[in-house]
Amino acid sequence: MATITEESVPRLPRHVKFRFDQAREAWVVLAPEKVFMPDEIAVEVLKRCDGDTTLKDIIDDLARTFEAERDVVAADVVAMLQDLSDKGIITT
Repeated sequence: MATITEESVPRLPRHVKFRFDQAREAWVVLAPEKVFMPDEIAVEVLKRCDGDTTLKDIIDDLARTFEAERDVVAADVVAMLQDLSDKGIITT
């Protein structure tokens, strides 16, 4: 398992899809034999996990966009992505 740091460049692996499901009217993460329905905050994080942007830049953008303290955003986002990485939903 990879350790998520601010230098990580998170992305979804090829076998995982993140999309808006019209039937559910919600964002979903589709993985083999799994469906996750991320909350609004997780959706904002996952939208930024494009495989090009560092986690540091994602955190800076989220803190600026939502006018939140960067340290609080960083702690929450690193913990969330580490959990998703441990489940194979995010890779770096």
